[in-house]
Amino acid sequence: MLSIVFVTLALVAALVFVAYRSDMRRAQAAAEGAPVAVTVAGPIEYAEAGQGMPVLSIHGAGGGWDQGLANVAGVFGAEFRVIAPSRFGYLGTPLPPDASVAVQADAHAALLSALAVDRAVVVGVSAGARSALELALRHPDKVSALILIVPGTYAPDSPVAIEDSRGSALAFRLVNAGADFTWWAAEKIAPSMLVRFLGVEPALLDMATPAEREAVLGIVRSVQPLSRRVAGINLDSVPDAARPPLERIAAPTLVVTARDDLFNTLPAAEFAAETIPGAELIVYDTGGHLLVGHGEDLRRVVHDFLVRASLAD
Repeated sequence: MLSIVFVTLALVAALVFVAYRSDMRRAQAAAEGAPVAVTVAGPIEYAEAGQGMPVLSIHGAGGGWDQGLANVAGVFGAEFRVIAPSRFGYLGTPLPPDASVAVQADAHAALLSALAVDRAVVVGVSAGARSALELALRHPDKVSALILIVPGTYAPDSPVAIEDSRGSALAFRLVNAGADFTWWAAEKIAPSMLVRFLGVEPALLDMATPAEREAVLGIVRSVQPLSRRVAGINLDSVPDAARPPLERIAAPTLVVTARDDLFNTLPAAEFAAETIPGAELIVYDTGGHLLVGHGEDLRRVVHDFLVRASLAD
């Protein structure tokens, strides 16, 4: 009897291993192949899509160039030239000795210069909004407009933070361990825990369309290979405690968030919109950190904003 149990367990383990290896090969392949620009700030991995007005898409925690492209795929069409870098510690962009937000902003500017881009619409999503703001402050000539989406930036009284639950605490420990298998296993066993960890109330998926639900689960899967992103994730985990001089930003600015974002980005979004001269603020009641259900409306909001900024027809 015991031999049957051992054989069964061995077979299950073999099937799990084969499935894991297969999924990881696909994840590794999907994260490879992006060019690396040699810039004055060092090597920077990036990808491009479309042609036309340049858009610099700066990804959030857990990302890379692939997430940078995905973040704006439904917002900017092929008539825009989307440039999506991997930030410090993500995929093919190394983590330098000084990986401050200011140095990251300088690296964004260096990438644009290396690609012969004078000015770009800059989109900063989640933790990527920090270096987007710094880029607008340190290199205002490079920024034609600034769009901050669920910004993981400074708030004076109620800082951005990971939602306080046992599941999110466990997911954070998995991320800090940087183990691909543990994230993969959580995807299979407890995907709702990871959805919540990404700032979305899992109940929102029950009301989402199949396409929206698949998009959210796709973002969960896109964190793999976690081991190639963990250095950047750990860097992004350091709280944004310093108040940036947002009143000096001159670029037209749009800030978008949701009230039910489990990362609590609403106070940061409100502070940015109140402090940046002339900034516009859009707040959805629902949608979480991934703005579930607002894809079409976000596209319209961004288009109308660019029209008002004389950057689109």
